[in-house]
Amino acid sequence: MLEKHDLHHEFPEHRDAIHELKMNDTHFSRLFTEYHEIDHEIHRIETGAENTSDDYLNERKKIRLNLKEQLLAIIKRPRTA
Repeated sequence: MLEKHDLHHEFPEHRDAIHELKMNDTHFSRLFTEYHEIDHEIHRIETGAENTSDDYLNERKKIRLNLKEQLLAIIKRPRTA
């Protein structure tokens, strides 16, 4: 069984912050959407729904990791009330 990589599974302790940022931070929302599109593509490849090269899959995984790091940095950034 494939592991889920959506942000709610990756960072369950930040569920409320993720929701707030998606609603109120356009930069975060754009990165969030891009992350989930790439994550969905990777899932399709890994389940055999799409065929591609290992190099392409690995490149997509690198992009997903970079996006996840950017999103986590925003999540952890202090916010003012």
